[in-house]
Amino acid sequence: MAYLNRKLGAFIVPTGIGASIGGYAGDAAPFAREFAKHTHLIVNPNVVNAGGFSGISDNMFYMEGYIIDLFFKGEISIIPSTNNKIGIIYDKSIPKDVLNVHINTHNAVSAVYGIQIHSYTVTDEEVGVEFYITEDGISTGNIKNIKTLDKACNKLLADGCNAIAVVCFFEEPDEDNPEYSAGLGVDPVGGVEAVISHYISKHYLLPCAHSPAFADYTIYPELVNPKAASEYITPTFLPCILLGLADAPHISQDLTIGLNVNDLDFLVIPYDSLGSIPVFEAIKRNIPVYAVKENTTALNITKDKLFPASDIIEPATYKDCLELILKN
Repeated sequence: MAYLNRKLGAFIVPTGIGASIGGYAGDAAPFAREFAKHTHLIVNPNVVNAGGFSGISDNMFYMEGYIIDLFFKGEISIIPSTNNKIGIIYDKSIPKDVLNVHINTHNAVSAVYGIQIHSYTVTDEEVGVEFYITEDGISTGNIKNIKTLDKACNKLLADGCNAIAVVCFFEEPDEDNPEYSAGLGVDPVGGVEAVISHYISKHYLLPCAHSPAFADYTIYPELVNPKAASEYITPTFLPCILLGLADAPHISQDLTIGLNVNDLDFLVIPYDSLGSIPVFEAIKRNIPVYAVKENTTALNITKDKLFPASDIIEPATYKDCLELILKN
């Protein structure tokens, strides 16, 4: 079904799975922006987040992964929104100087873009984030005290906020990540960031995204791969999530309002990351699925392995994919 005379699609690159496009820092954004010139497009934060930059553009709906799953399962609708009242949760364990840099950052984003940073608060207790990469090459981690986010979130909601940014403190890794900086490895913090944002999304059904804070906010002086570069030239990663949350759609369990999965015309996903709820639900609902061959991941879950009898379409490139979508 066309929404406002344009197709409505979803362009997803899962977080923390080493996607060759979209596994770094906003490097899938140019592809998604091209789609958004011709369609309305649901994107997960991983597609457009890029530290001090954002690939978000008109016609994009910035939606956290758990909310995307609910959308595909037909449990929620989304309501287009602008100028959201963003509340920011800062982890108590963030050192004072680092916190000040982040507050200056959110004030700068507000001043330059006119984004409503409605309120911010600091958790009563330390969140306690641990992150690592599994032997399979998947980014993940643990949260020691995720419940402390609840009180902070409730405080911001009571103050009138309707979108939540979370900034948790991450200990510096024991060693540099040369593969990631070279555009080859897995983002080591992406998986546990998804755990944090999923938690808020699940319990509060509102737009949410996470940004990590590190004690070292100096600019990295060595040359890195362009796909990872945006994360090496900024002292915080907060601007991108604020830019995404500013116009993120609201969420409703009333399927008679807004847009729901029945309005969706297509799903675009990396070639070998097909073991997700959006893919299963799209196939069940006869929504065309495009698995793009030029984007591979650490998962290696392909059509042949999981859906050999399905009609999943396998275009060679994102350009080919867009051409097929616009023709059909």
